[in-house]
Amino acid sequence: MSPARRVLERLLHRAERARLRGADRHASLPMGSQASAGEYLGLRTLPELETFHAEIALAERAGAIEVQRSRSGDGTKLQRLTVADLGALARHLGVRPLDEQAGEAEQRLATWMPRFPVIAQVLERWRQGRKVRGQDAGAARELADAALAAAAVDEEPGRERILRRESVRLFRDSKRLERLTPWLELLVTGELAASGLAREDVWAALGLRREPQPLLLAGDGEAMVGGIAVPIATPFIGFAPQAVEALATTARYLLSIENLASFHDAAAQALGHGALLVYTGGMPSPAWRVAYRRLLAGLPPSAPAWHWGDIDEGGFRIAAALAQETRTAGREFKPWQMSPDDLDGAALASAGSPTEATAERMCRWAEQAGWAAVAAALRRHPLTLEQEAIGSMPWPSG
Repeated sequence: MSPARRVLERLLHRAERARLRGADRHASLPMGSQASAGEYLGLRTLPELETFHAEIALAERAGAIEVQRSRSGDGTKLQRLTVADLGALARHLGVRPLDEQAGEAEQRLATWMPRFPVIAQVLERWRQGRKVRGQDAGAARELADAALAAAAVDEEPGRERILRRESVRLFRDSKRLERLTPWLELLVTGELAASGLAREDVWAALGLRREPQPLLLAGDGEAMVGGIAVPIATPFIGFAPQAVEALATTARYLLSIENLASFHDAAAQALGHGALLVYTGGMPSPAWRVAYRRLLAGLPPSAPAWHWGDIDEGGFRIAAALAQETRTAGREFKPWQMSPDDLDGAALASAGSPTEATAERMCRWAEQAGWAAVAAALRRHPLTLEQEAIGSMPWPSG
């Protein structure tokens, strides 16, 4: 990009911001200011100056700008550039004006706004000339495609779909959905800022998996699958989430575990603890959540549900999602090894330090999970820790 074009684009952006503020006077740039015209002031050779002046003259000839030049010397030194016609300046630069882009984005996304209210916030940011997820209104098509995909998989919450197969079905491009992940995340969370969820968790929240994921169970009991009571094998057994119709168990509690290695470790020790263990596979998918409700329904009446996950933003988001299901089922929902107060010295030595903003979001999600004491502990001692870093701990008491 030439120095003159950079200055002209800066002038265009200033004019668009002025229009948003309702400013009456034409936007301009003083050419003696380093902040406004550093590219011009940095030119050192005569050919560089002549090229710059020629590009400015072309924009002037196109009716896009007015140019104030010095009256001293040869009269070519630039003093101020002022927008004469914002539309003409945009056309001269080969770009579309901000209000035109925002208007087209709104038209493209209008049908999705009732279903995904966060889109209205995105459009407002774009109208202001601000970016969302690093993108301006030119990304409206990507957001619309993400909305199409999210709506399509949401139509069958009890079914999981294979990510690339679904991408081919919707877009005839096996990797399109992966490229849309930032926008899928926005629609899943309803938040403009990045959520801290891994992309696999974003897909899972929509019922999309890179490959089929079984529902893994460990402990005592029987699962009803296809009308047949199947004993839960030792150390664990797996089913397609949608295949689990009911559960019969005498377990004193249900413990959900976020990560696979931790589930395997716990499953190997589960006998004799009165526990029913279930692996969430990260963020629970809609199909997994249906199966989870059936597991909750099969527990003895007073049995609580516990959850063990990473001590980070994603881990507490997952806990908050599970808390919705346990509240609906009338079950108590408890944290296991997810508070700084639960950790020993070795685990604390492995912990990371979240940013202030991340720590506050972790506390907010812990509170949404119903864990006020955990949130208070995190405010006293903010940290992040993957559950694999936690060694052997006492089992929940029930």
